[in-house]
Amino acid sequence: MNSTTYPTQPARVGLPELLDGIREQTSRGLDPRPTALAVADVLREQTPGVDLLTAEERLGDPHELVSNVLHTESAFSVKAVVWQPGQLTAIHDHLAWCAFVVLQGVEYETLYRDHGDHLTEIGRAANGPGEASGFAPPGDIHRVHNTGDVTAISLHVYGADLGADGASVRREYDLPVR
Repeated sequence: MNSTTYPTQPARVGLPELLDGIREQTSRGLDPRPTALAVADVLREQTPGVDLLTAEERLGDPHELVSNVLHTESAFSVKAVVWQPGQLTAIHDHLAWCAFVVLQGVEYETLYRDHGDHLTEIGRAANGPGEASGFAPPGDIHRVHNTGDVTAISLHVYGADLGADGASVRREYDLPVR
């Protein structure tokens, strides 16, 4: 379970410039996967600091990961996710392409392949500050886990208007992993 907030927007250090870079890539008319990779490059090159979030937003919640939607428009949305130690997502995939960069802590990602009646693990990555990645459906089934002992913060960009669509997750998987 997680919660999403749409707060009154404070001034966000570095966000306007980051949005310009993302818009430049999303306006190129590329297919979803190349768009996700290009946006990941922007995130890597222009990684904002944790001061993008207010001190209160950086606290998170001990009971669930917290998503703070920072920007929405028709081509993409940006949200920051705050993960307390031990918090993890369900195994899931997305409605649209996604790119992310870690701002603080380490996020451990496990990738899966769907075989209909079960999943298989196909990869693992430990992503630290400044590390970015991009992916697009199909083939974007994963779980993310804060395995560290400090709060992790990451910035996610989705190729969808979360203000209109509400969520980025297409499906959660409750299948055995073999």
